[in-house]
Amino acid sequence: MSTANQLADAAQELGSAVDRLTFSEPVHCVYNPLGYAWAAHREYIRRFGDGRKRVVFLGMNPGPYGMAQTGVPFGEIPAVRDWMGIEEEIAKPDPEHPKRPVEGFRCARSEVSGRRLWGLFAERFGTPEAFFEGHYVANYCPLVFMEESGRNRTPDKLPAAEKAPMDAACDAHLRKLLLALRPEWAVGVGAFAEGKLAEAAAGIDDPPRVTRVLHPSPASPAANRGWGEAAVKQLGAAGVWE
Repeated sequence: MSTANQLADAAQELGSAVDRLTFSEPVHCVYNPLGYAWAAHREYIRRFGDGRKRVVFLGMNPGPYGMAQTGVPFGEIPAVRDWMGIEEEIAKPDPEHPKRPVEGFRCARSEVSGRRLWGLFAERFGTPEAFFEGHYVANYCPLVFMEESGRNRTPDKLPAAEKAPMDAACDAHLRKLLLALRPEWAVGVGAFAEGKLAEAAAGIDDPPRVTRVLHPSPASPAANRGWGEAAVKQLGAAGVWE
């Protein structure tokens, strides 16, 4: 079975597993783009997920104006549509939060983290083919959690009883992803993802080396002072990029 097919099967299994989970307040609404945005996610895997990758980047979970809209990790719309060449019809989640509508590729909002991440990759590698020849980008958790106000809630803030079964499904998927792609390096985008990669790598024969880059979120003052330069410096110091 091709690597891309392995990744697609693993993503479908993860999507089904997390669909069976339940969450309590203050989580009011949960989106699973591996369901309603599957066509775009499957196209991302088909185009860019085949073959062994030297470096895998891992984020925490989808942003409301990124993967929640496009089905692609850190999926800033211009990066996915114009750079990667992916534009699929995106269905609606059920239920849909009135303050967080899914408009797919018609969404006019920008996902700043995705704009910074994919912008750096485009600047450094030029074409998506050149980047994905040796790199891949994934998320640990596929779910978007929203409070009643519409405020985003990250998965690390869930209570232990709800977090444990979600982590079990996400950990199993992450191991499958690393076994399929067999990377030399696994890079956490932020400390949370780095920790999850370290745990997954510990259970794998010939594991990847694990490091991290600063998260590109606009909530991070350090990221707002020049995220791209900081990330390149971190990757160079670790030995990921020369």
